[in-house]
Amino acid sequence: MSESKKLFNIAKKVIPSGVNSPVRYFEPYPFFTKKANGAYIWDVDDKRYIDFCNGYGALLLGHRRKEILKSVSNQLTKGTLYCTPTESEIELSKLIIGNFPSIDKVRLMNTGGEATMTAIRLARGFTKKKKIIKFEGCYHGAHDSVLVKAGSGSAHNGISVSDGGLDEVSKNTLVVEYNNIEDLQKTIQKHKDIAGVIVEPILANMGLILPEKNFLSDLRKVTKENNIPLIFDEVVTGFRVAPGGAQEYFGIKPDITTMAKALSNGFTISAVGGKKEIMDLLSPGGKVYQASTFAGNPISVSAAISSIKTINKIKNKLYSKLERFNLLFSTALDDMATDLKIPHQINFTASMFQIFFTNKPVVDYQTSKNANAKKFQKMFQTLLKNGIFIAPSQFEVVFLSDAHTQTDLNKTLDAYNLALKSVKN
Repeated sequence: MSESKKLFNIAKKVIPSGVNSPVRYFEPYPFFTKKANGAYIWDVDDKRYIDFCNGYGALLLGHRRKEILKSVSNQLTKGTLYCTPTESEIELSKLIIGNFPSIDKVRLMNTGGEATMTAIRLARGFTKKKKIIKFEGCYHGAHDSVLVKAGSGSAHNGISVSDGGLDEVSKNTLVVEYNNIEDLQKTIQKHKDIAGVIVEPILANMGLILPEKNFLSDLRKVTKENNIPLIFDEVVTGFRVAPGGAQEYFGIKPDITTMAKALSNGFTISAVGGKKEIMDLLSPGGKVYQASTFAGNPISVSAAISSIKTINKIKNKLYSKLERFNLLFSTALDDMATDLKIPHQINFTASMFQIFFTNKPVVDYQTSKNANAKKFQKMFQTLLKNGIFIAPSQFEVVFLSDAHTQTDLNKTLDAYNLALKSVKN
């Protein structure tokens, strides 16, 4: 019996389902990790994997990036938690604002879910309205307002609305089709009590689904015309697709932005930022309450400062390298699947891609759900056996990092070739 299997059997006795997040489970049991470095992750049985899960997008710079570890090590000698303001929080806030022109002020917190919850509360406080519009398949964290037809682990486990969620909360969440501006317009015309629209500008929790041409610009136009705050959930895309996130990539300015993941390259931190007149509603100066013991803790702040400074320093090489790798990889993968006559779609952009086993373009929640998830699982298991770790769900994304090399990609393509043949058979 492998060490991972032994540990999983123990974990099930003390942790619900044996995992602390649903997306970590896969059959027959997940491997347990011992260490990681650069582009690699090792399990407790000393098997090495090339890591393309990358903390679900957080590790843009790879595991154990030396600049970040040095910064964190220096802070550890000074303390881990103060619960008082620090000068480093100001420095980090200025760095975020400098990369995101739509942001006048920013508040630090801990998780992406906490950030989106605060963003929605701000929108409601600003407009004095109740209803929020979200898009099918977009995942904005595990809180009641947005856990309706959500992506990520919710979609993977077939949960449209979570048990324990309150109907009186979810009834104020209106769900429309992604990439369907007409559906949005009809919903806005029908409901006059809309406090905000929240969207993943690139949908990265339903596999990878890209915004169609003009979708985001039309979304911005429609929300402006109706005086509805637009929230860009850049928890995944912030810093990953560009230093200024998807809003820089597509040239769109939302009213409120959330970010996490690549903000600190693996440390626990998130942020919500936006226009001054909205952000100033936060307590204690305003009446929109948000608070946290660990918000702005010096360890995560030092990691985020180092991450952003490193990204800004190498950005000209970083993003072009990842886009080049992704284009080469996705093109080669497409050729392999085509040669094997496997119906498939490959969506890719910047440093993210995903393959779907379907003959129809994947442009929204329904077309993603219609892809053959059983074939994806067979591919995943074959990749894992051959030392490649991607997220175990069809509804996640394959992430490249700065630590990946051409040699890593060549080995991975060899493994994908075997995996696709297993799907074919």
